Amino acid sequence: MFGLYALRILHVAIGVFWVGAVLFIGFFLTPSLRAAGPAGGAVMQQLMGVRAMALWLMASAIVTLLSGLGLYWHDSSGFTSAWLGSGPGRVFGLGGVLGLAAAIVGMSVNAPAARRLGELGVKLQSAGRPPTAEEQAALARLEARLSRGSNVTIVLLILATLMMGVARYVP
Repeated sequence: MFGLYALRILHVAIGVFWVGAVLFIGFFLTPSLRAAGPAGGAVMQQLMGVRAMALWLMASAIVTLLSGLGLYWHDSSGFTSAWLGSGPGRVFGLGGVLGLAAAIVGMSVNAPAARRLGELGVKLQSAGRPPTAEEQAALARLEARLSRGSNVTIVLLILATLMMGVARYVP
């Protein structure tokens, strides 16, 4: 029984970190970095290279998803019970699929775009000159890609969190 409580605590605590970090990045950090212009590249390089932000986000996503899968397995008696077709079973399942989709977008779209933005920003800052037209276009493309990916991830994670919060109360 203790293991089940530990699994639930792990799922909730790490999930809160994951969702909170993604919301902070999307609503506060990315717009601030964009407003800082080329100087934002040094901050991104610090976050991505030194602080390993992408690794922390990926690890928290994986731990959240795996612990959630473990809880789902337990509640459904090994994916075999009628519970899977119940209201809670369907809503928890939908929340899990939404969380998995958010992790996929984060790892395949957001992390590479943020890493490349940081690299370009550091390159521009060390060059001590404004970006060329080609570099400016590359920055704009990467920022747009990161913005779209972040928006999708944010929506998916908010919906997944809402599903987890209400699933036990669905008839």
